Amino acid sequence: MKNIIKSCIFILATALVSQTYADDEMTGYSNGGVESLRGSTELYEVSDPAMMKNHQADRKPYEPQFVFQPPLIPHQVRNYEVDSKVNKCLSCHSFKNARDSGAPRISVTHFESREGLALADVSPRRYFCLQCHVPQVDADPLVENDFEKVESLQ
Repeated sequence: MKNIIKSCIFILATALVSQTYADDEMTGYSNGGVESLRGSTELYEVSDPAMMKNHQADRKPYEPQFVFQPPLIPHQVRNYEVDSKVNKCLSCHSFKNARDSGAPRISVTHFESREGLALADVSPRRYFCLQCHVPQVDADPLVENDFEKVESLQ
């Protein structure tokens, strides 16, 4: 009996939600006039994805803008494979390969465990480079801001 009641409640809730969604679409339910990165697309509409930005060509490293800022990537990383078995970044930036490739080698901080112990290989928490290091693209800022570089870095 309990299962029948639960099933009925689930069916009614599903019907109510789907009817609400249909009503919103039919009545032109508005996003409240808020424009987001999707533009003024209504919440129930599917919009075309934004065009891919053009990555800047290989160049010298960017200067940091704040203390402890992870270095920004001055080259394209499209099609770089980084997963639990392979890390394309380390083919140039590892201690072993950096000298031959001319790339900066990864920081010794990438070899520390959470407890601060030195490891023989890159720490799992620092292995997925693109979590912190991001490539630069030729794009306008998404929102206006008045950010200024940290004074001690100027």
